[in-house]
Amino acid sequence: MTQAMITGFLTGLGLILAIGAQNAFVLRQGLRRSHVGAVVAVCALSDALLIGIGVAGFDAATRVIPALAPLLLWAGVAFLATYGTLRLRAAWRGGEALQPAADRPEPLGKVLATCLLLTWANPHVWLDTVVLLGSVSSRHAPWQAAFGLGAATASVVFFSTLGYGARALAPVFARPRAWVWLEAGVGLLMWALALGLAFS
Repeated sequence: MTQAMITGFLTGLGLILAIGAQNAFVLRQGLRRSHVGAVVAVCALSDALLIGIGVAGFDAATRVIPALAPLLLWAGVAFLATYGTLRLRAAWRGGEALQPAADRPEPLGKVLATCLLLTWANPHVWLDTVVLLGSVSSRHAPWQAAFGLGAATASVVFFSTLGYGARALAPVFARPRAWVWLEAGVGLLMWALALGLAFS
């Protein structure tokens, strides 16, 4: 049981370390110091739910409903391309929207809605948490639940570190120009992920 939990933690951490839409958003919110706790909680809880779905057998569901996987794929491509465009537009405009400590922070509802979309509409998240972790957990029978708990714990540790650790970079992002580069980088990354999915 302990070995399955440790393996789940290390596997989950290895998958989540790759920079993606969700991670970039958490980093951005951490730098802005905007609703960090709520964003970290949503990401970690969402990951835990998706890992639970994977451990419970999402692979079997896609065999029953073959259209589910491509539907998630193209929905993710559309969303990533749109989000990338919004970030590039923010970089182009610069100014107030990119200030790390804006007088008017983004509304919590808007932040959480974006966070949920970047998590649940992102095929990379589904592939990593549900398909990959779900399939690996089956090798640790009868301790699949322990494996899933370890992977979910890795998500909590990672998102907490990313969200709150971003504050160490605050002096760098005190300059508006740094925010322009961050937004442009996130936008280009989202486009690259969308193209990668579309042509995969």
